[in-house]
Amino acid sequence: MGQEITSDRFTPADFERFRARLSQETRLLEAWIQRGRFSPGPPTGGFELEAWLVDARMSPAPCNQDFLAHMGPPEATSELALFNLELNNPPERLRADGLQRLEAGLRRIWDRACATAHEIGAELVSIGILPTVDDAALSPRNMTPLKRYRALNEQVLRMRGGEPLRLDIIGREHLQSEHRDVMLESAATSFQIHFKVPAARAHWFYNASLAASAIVVGCGANAPFLFGRDLWDETRIPLFEQSVEVGGYGDAARGPLRRVIFGTGYLRHSIAECFRENLEHYPVLLPTIFPDTPPEQFAHLRLHNGTIWRWNRPLVGFDADGRPHFRIEHRVLPGPTSIRDAIANAALYYGLAAGLCMEPECLERRLPFAAARDNFYQAARLGLDARIQWFDGERRSLRAWLLGELLDLAAAGLLDLGLNRAQAHAYLDVIRARAATRRTGAHWQRAWVARHGRDMAGLTRAYLENQAGQQPVHQWD
Repeated sequence: MGQEITSDRFTPADFERFRARLSQETRLLEAWIQRGRFSPGPPTGGFELEAWLVDARMSPAPCNQDFLAHMGPPEATSELALFNLELNNPPERLRADGLQRLEAGLRRIWDRACATAHEIGAELVSIGILPTVDDAALSPRNMTPLKRYRALNEQVLRMRGGEPLRLDIIGREHLQSEHRDVMLESAATSFQIHFKVPAARAHWFYNASLAASAIVVGCGANAPFLFGRDLWDETRIPLFEQSVEVGGYGDAARGPLRRVIFGTGYLRHSIAECFRENLEHYPVLLPTIFPDTPPEQFAHLRLHNGTIWRWNRPLVGFDADGRPHFRIEHRVLPGPTSIRDAIANAALYYGLAAGLCMEPECLERRLPFAAARDNFYQAARLGLDARIQWFDGERRSLRAWLLGELLDLAAAGLLDLGLNRAQAHAYLDVIRARAATRRTGAHWQRAWVARHGRDMAGLTRAYLENQAGQQPVHQWD
């Protein structure tokens, strides 16, 4: 969805032509996987960090166009709302000092972005949901003026038959709200981790990412408040799932699926199974035709895939030599509390995914897909305190699993990737300290409100001051 389109008006013939191209490219992708045409590696990591622009009152500042005029692509790009933007970190091979290089690159981009925000009279905040955002800000007048966003809004509403989008989130409190546009989506900002993996084992890494999602989201939770209500530890999850809801509620055998989804099951033989599911069970949203682009670029497949928001989404990309590769986009994390926390979260994900792939045949047998899915929603709702099922049916708190054995599994995975032992343990020690103190971003926000009351501007200002100090959240006052 980062790709601009040529038109936001479509005819029935456009949908037919697009679906024909999509079918052709899906068959080609399946054939290329069988022939070994996709890159075998090496494992590589990268990120997309979505952030908020705020004004002196800590309210959303709709000025991303001014920001991008000062700091443009490829490091910064637009998002759906004028008060959001995306920062992109160059990928690094996951070996030796790869984590440290990823942190240095992300910190450099973040520091430059903060300086750019100051130039236009704003502040930049990385957080899952901005505490001060309200219904009034989430309106079409604050939509970034690009065709792809207008088209997305129109097509989502068309597929809903004009019915408004409804929020109904039950957490510590209950929130209900209705919106007649997709701007609800812009209330949730994330830290999306990319993991380029060998094509032959991409389905192993996808399955491992599903299993790891509960651990990562519970440990990285940073979005407890929406519209002043105290909801889930990671309220982004139900918010995003409900903000673009156009699909069905069943499994793949019963037709259309939800556009934002944990998944429908583990993959059995190939990552191509996700793209086949895209073709057969997801109606086309944006039928933009690329007439001069050869099928080997997978342009229509990639655009369609970009309108299906799996929490772990397989992506097709291209190496510098033009050879296609697969990446897993791990989308479960919110905007982080600090850059150090962000890389620690990434280290936890990379390590768990790689560690679980060391014995991939055990995963489906020892952790059924239904348990992995239930774990994910429990962890998003309750964070470190969630009781989750792990291997062989045993159930403990997520915090106990982390401190007991999962940090060791993550360390083994990082070492198996070839990362430096000292650096791997240094980043995982941030996670260990966070679990030991029970202080995630969500916990810190609630603790501040418990002491100072629901002054959301004050909460945001205190959060911003701590974030500027660059310490991991378990050290925040």
